[in-house]
Amino acid sequence: MPPIDFSCEHLLTIAQAAREAPGRPNVSTIFRWIQRGVRNVRLESNLVGGRRFTSREALQRFIARCSAAAAGDAPPVRTPHQRERDIARAERELSEAGI
Repeated sequence: MPPIDFSCEHLLTIAQAAREAPGRPNVSTIFRWIQRGVRNVRLESNLVGGRRFTSREALQRFIARCSAAAAGDAPPVRTPHQRERDIARAERELSEAGI
């Protein structure tokens, strides 16, 4: 699971994620989605300074993947923005490694 990109994603604390997620799940449900997941899909999160964060975009990806898994469909393909971000990250890592 790729880490959340702090430079372009809207970060949320776990409590904020619980308030913004559809159906307003309990905070403990958000933690369960992070730790155990649903249908082999886990909610992306990062630990920063002892606090756990997720993002609006990670919630959207999680819901899309869970919906696809529930319907028996293949996981959705990355969005063009996600693909471009991943390519830029890979190019940056290669240039830092001198490759």
